[in-house]
Amino acid sequence: MTAALLDVSDLRVTYPGRGFRARPDEVLHGVSLSVAEGETLGIVGESGSGKTTIGRAVLGLVAPSGGTVRFLDQDITHAAGRQRRALARDLQVVFQDPYTSLNPALTIGDILSEPLVVQGTALREARVRVAELLDQVGLPQDASERLPREFSGGQRQRVAIARALAPQPRLIVCDEPVSALDLSTQARVLDLFVDIQRRTSVAYLFISHDLAVIRQVSHRVSVIYRGDIVESGAAGPVTSTPEHPYTQKLLLAAPVADPAEQRKRRAERHRLAAAERDKAA
Repeated sequence: MTAALLDVSDLRVTYPGRGFRARPDEVLHGVSLSVAEGETLGIVGESGSGKTTIGRAVLGLVAPSGGTVRFLDQDITHAAGRQRRALARDLQVVFQDPYTSLNPALTIGDILSEPLVVQGTALREARVRVAELLDQVGLPQDASERLPREFSGGQRQRVAIARALAPQPRLIVCDEPVSALDLSTQARVLDLFVDIQRRTSVAYLFISHDLAVIRQVSHRVSVIYRGDIVESGAAGPVTSTPEHPYTQKLLLAAPVADPAEQRKRRAERHRLAAAERDKAA
């Protein structure tokens, strides 16, 4: 791994409170993390933990209330307008839902060529690049003439991945990119992410609630709980022998095929929950 491609330091994000005179709600409490060239950093946590907010802050979709976000050694914490558009060549995103992230009125060819043409690529060159992208994500060449509704969820997510790859970015923020897919399709799409990274050296900030998914694609893992990073480290130890009780509960919550092992996990999860309640009391 080389020097940091993305460096997030003491990141804080605050949302307005709901209701009259409600206090603002700080959802990130000083999060720090980094992603190196060609690396995958997995961010894992339950719903409402703040993991998606990290990705949105990196992408400029929410405004940080504190801290800094640096990408390619430039401060993009409050980047907007021209600076944010210039970042699109190197910083891309794959969203969670493959059914709503693609324009239903455009063909796949138009969806993939649009970001290239906007950045100044000639239409003929863009069409050649579209053919390369379809091959890269394992879709047939005639897919470029078809509409998104003609594809399955897994195929649509492959299109979304191809769109993110189109400008040859340095980093892709992957926000729950397989959670809307069935398990067998999830496995194929995750293998695709790994294969693409092996061939292109693109880096991923990979966000998921599923520890098994994070284990499969990540080099390092950061576990977030209620707006704080509670455990970080190499993917193997964090996802198999975690030290923090919250990460242990995430691991124990993952289902296994063996009923006896599942009963043991359930009992251990209840023990950890009881220990937490006793500590709070």
